[in-house]
Amino acid sequence: MKQMFGILLGLSIAVFLAPTRVDAETIVPTVPESEAIYPDFEVWIDGVKAPVWQCRVSAIPFNRVWPGYQRSLDQSELAGFVTWETDAPTTQIVVRTTRSAEALQSVVVRPLSLAIEPQVDVEKKEVAFSVPGLVPTVLELGDFHNCLHLLPFPIYERPKDLNAPNLRYYGPGVHREGVIEVKSGEEIFVDAGAVVYGGVRGVNVENVKISGPGIIDAGPYERGEINGIFRFLNSKNVTIDGIVQRDPDVWSTTFLRCDDMTVRNTKLVGLWRYNADGIDLCNSERVLVENSFLRAFDDALVVKGLDQGADGPQKPCKDLTFRKNVVWCDWGRAMELGAETRAPEFANILFEDSDIIRSTHIALDIQHGDRATIRDITFDNIRVEFDDKIPTPIYQHSDEQVYDPDADPAFCPNLAVIVIRSTMWSGDKENGTVDNVLFKDVYVYSNRVPPSSFSGFSAECKATNIVFENLQIGGKKIMSAKDANLRQNEFVENVSFQ
Repeated sequence: MKQMFGILLGLSIAVFLAPTRVDAETIVPTVPESEAIYPDFEVWIDGVKAPVWQCRVSAIPFNRVWPGYQRSLDQSELAGFVTWETDAPTTQIVVRTTRSAEALQSVVVRPLSLAIEPQVDVEKKEVAFSVPGLVPTVLELGDFHNCLHLLPFPIYERPKDLNAPNLRYYGPGVHREGVIEVKSGEEIFVDAGAVVYGGVRGVNVENVKISGPGIIDAGPYERGEINGIFRFLNSKNVTIDGIVQRDPDVWSTTFLRCDDMTVRNTKLVGLWRYNADGIDLCNSERVLVENSFLRAFDDALVVKGLDQGADGPQKPCKDLTFRKNVVWCDWGRAMELGAETRAPEFANILFEDSDIIRSTHIALDIQHGDRATIRDITFDNIRVEFDDKIPTPIYQHSDEQVYDPDADPAFCPNLAVIVIRSTMWSGDKENGTVDNVLFKDVYVYSNRVPPSSFSGFSAECKATNIVFENLQIGGKKIMSAKDANLRQNEFVENVSFQ
């Protein structure tokens, strides 16, 4: 009865808050009255005004190690985001702002690889540009603070029977659900204009689909109360297609000991709390993550091996693909293996055709702290952006400590790091190896050469056979470790530039 009431309530709300169809190619959502609108921007999508949702993001790379700590609001700031559904090959965007004329002197649309040159009308305080297809973009005025995230979705086919027994439909409006325990064979659809407060959890489930352009938000909940927006354990054949993931209480999406999983078209914004990872694939096989946008506070796209118990299956991390994603990492690593690597092996892992528009510590990273054999790892066609001035990441040691914005004016994150060593996150007594890592067609948008470093642990635990094939930094091809600003120790063998 309760489930049926929820469906009927969703239907009644949808009558008043149904998304607006601009034409056959574009759908713009309607924001529920209780949801805050971000005031700094007005936005038109293909000539029709679209609402600007509000999210809280990290303002400074200031962090400290759990337990007992949660970031305070003064370390965050508000930003805006716009969503729409489209089948159009390009979308015309017009943004009007309340910002100063000075801020409009420096207007950037990221990813830079799109080479978008916005038209700026300072008198009208207006910026106009077009974006290709379903590529997420970010508009920055003056600097990265209080920016605008532009997040397109494909047009979704709505469920035909809202009373279908295995369907949970969330229509436009606000739904306060808490933890949603999904069952095998179920489908969840979150429609445009819907905000679901809570998160989805599945244990030992299969054949589940979660889709739609709506929002799932864990903002009202304390750390660990929801366990992220999506958390699946010992599950298989799960598809997440769409969904804005906003303000998770911990890691936003986690697959642990899962097989044959797919994540596409998802959008992660409003991640600012401690340990707000993006997507973590842990001891899982055959997973695809594609066409998504992630702005994480902590590591963004991550592969991990975690403790599985003495009697648990020792599953590898294997056959994992991340492609066509746009990543912004406010703290930690943008694309990472580790730091926990408790698994028999990490193998056949591919990051490809993606943009890292901002990173803080390391862009491309293998942090090997446990026993696994790590092999056949590829970073292919990755575009990485480094500004001339990047805020220094600082660990906070006390409540009284304040962030120093001028701590290191010359700071630049690492481009690529491979390191074998035990850390505070290690659980194994022995260390493993790294072999056959390819960095292919890596393009760095920067006026300086970022550092990189490779280091093995011992003569038995080495990093071997590492290839840079077409590394370009600032438009220049890099053909040596010296030109790449690359440091290596004695336990690294056979590094080549091609």
